[in-house]
Amino acid sequence: MGLISNRVQRNEIKPGDHIYTYRAVFAYSHHGIFVGGSKVVHFTRVVTESYNHTTECPTFPDGGFRQPNSGVVLSCLSCFLLNGSLYCFEYGVAPSVFIAKVRGGTCTTAPSDSSDTVVHRAMYLLQNGFGNYDVFQNNCEDFAL
Repeated sequence: MGLISNRVQRNEIKPGDHIYTYRAVFAYSHHGIFVGGSKVVHFTRVVTESYNHTTECPTFPDGGFRQPNSGVVLSCLSCFLLNGSLYCFEYGVAPSVFIAKVRGGTCTTAPSDSSDTVVHRAMYLLQNGFGNYDVFQNNCEDFAL
């Protein structure tokens, strides 16, 4: 991955990868965990009448699965990306690389947990939730880290 961009192709990601895509013309990024089989577990706002973004997936019968009142959702990779590009979050980067990154939220100096641990945690949180979504204190990037 590069200093300017962490963009990857679909065939380059593997289960346990922390992935993200940009939304609203690069205004913000949406993060999730690729769990394999073209599926992603990610964290969003709970669907309410005032926020009724559909979570049903046309590709997989279990796409859009979430527990009642939970923001953790299972989606196919295409639904997660919403026609955006795919990026892979970098772990264990040197402090100089971390400081030089053009955009925040693309890397960390901390090491990653093992792929198996990351997938297990994502699936656990899919079943048990991740609390209430808060754009500043409990969001999709917090979930994926």
